[in-house]
Formats: sequence, structure tokens, C-alpha cells
Amino acid sequence: MPEGDTIHYAASRIRPVLEGHVPDEIRTPHRRFARDRWPEKLAGHAVRSVDAHGKHLFIRFDNKLTLHGHLRMTGSWRVIPQHSTDWPRHPRRAWLVIRRGDMLVVQFDGPVLELMTDSRTRFDKVLSALGPDVVDRRPFDHARYLRRLREDDPTRPIGDALLDQSIVAGMGTVWRSEACWRAQVDPWRPTGTISDEEALALVDLVRPFMQQSARDGFQDRHKQVYGRARELCKRCGRLSRIKGATQGDNNRPLFWCPRCQT
Repeated sequence: MPEGDTIHYAASRIRPVLEGHVPDEIRTPHRRFARDRWPEKLAGHAVRSVDAHGKHLFIRFDNKLTLHGHLRMTGSWRVIPQHSTDWPRHPRRAWLVIRRGDMLVVQFDGPVLELMTDSRTRFDKVLSALGPDVVDRRPFDHARYLRRLREDDPTRPIGDALLDQSIVAGMGTVWRSEACWRAQVDPWRPTGTISDEEALALVDLVRPFMQQSARDGFQDRHKQVYGRARELCKRCGRLSRIKGATQGDNNRPLFWCPRCQT
């Protein structure tokens, strides 16, 4: 699943194409949108802003309507030259195509794509419940994060709690493994045993790397533990090897060092 840094990176690619401009064309090729008339509702209106919160992306128009997308496991946002013959996925898999000039903004295979009023984006149950965004360039709301964490089940493993978007928005399977490794916290420890200092380190030590990935799109360069099962720990050297398993109700992959993460 694309994580918060990937969505912020997509927003930064889309923003210079659309923000402040009226799109030349909007198409919704997928049959599920055949009767929704989005092109007619948005025709002639400028894109007011393009922004992200956690794993959610918003394209906001000046008529108080917003395109909201969440990619889940399958989707992708791309910016493509109009006449390119090298599309990353088949054009028939496009759900949304917005053209301005000779550039296309395309959402492929996005299981969540909806046109909302601005007020609904503020009061929607899922969106309003999101925790502070770990990738956002604005100061992170540590107090809100700690409050949400302490309100959660204290027996829940901290590695699983970090995936809860109502606690901290934008962290997924890759970055929760990296966060626990960088903070030297065992991801299987119950949340109730995690001190405030440890909880803050889980965010603060990984946040700069997520923000860098959001700027340049190169997430892989920051992976110290994810996907490295049975490899030597980069901190412990020959003293320990990385373990891999799944965690939580959704059996999401997890990687950690059994020696230096306590």
C-alpha cells in the first residue's frame, strides 16, 4: 500500500500541473462513474489546491468541490505527457484523467475515488478521525499523537498501533518497521509499556526520512530493515540477523532486529 510519503510526492508532482489552473479536460473512463457527470460539474473551474493528509490526496476546485482519492493496495497517481506511448499501466485501467495543456494527471486502479463537497471533507467520519500527518512539513502535533496513542488498547503491539491512521496518519508497513528499528523499540511490545519518550522517538526519528522521500520519491534508499529478513542487522553487525513476520489482523509484513530492539 502506498504510504504517506508516496502520496505527498504524488501531490507535489500534480500541484504544478493543476493548481491555479482550469483543466482543459476531465475524463472518468471507468464505468462506475458513467452517470456521475463529474466532467460537467467541474468544467470551467480552477483547481484551488492539491494537498495530502496521510494516505489521502485531495484536488480542490474553486466551486467548493473536491476530488478525494485513496489508493489502498492497488492504486497509483501519475503525471504523464499527453502524447506519451509509455504509460505505466494500460490506459483502460485509468479511473480519472485530468488534462491541462500537454500533461495528464491520471489515477489508475484507485479503489477510493469520490467527488465531495468541501464541507464533507471536514466532517466525513474517516477523514475527520485521521491523526496528525507524519509527513506534513508543518510542526507535528505531538500532544494529539500521544493522546490518541494512550486512548488506544494498551495491550496492542506498538507496531500494529503505528498502522492505525487515527493515531498517526501516513505510516504504513515499511515505515513502521523503520520507525521501530530507528527508535530501538521491539514492535511486539504492548503499547501500554511504551514511554512517552519512546513513542515520540518512533515518530521523530523516521519523520525526516519520510519527508525526504516525499520530496524526491526515493523511498528505498532509507530502508534499513524492511524486506531484509535473515540479513545482518546494520546496527548490530554480525551479532544479529533481521527477523521477518506478519502482525495484526491484516497480517501486514514486519521486520525487526531481536537483539537491539527491546
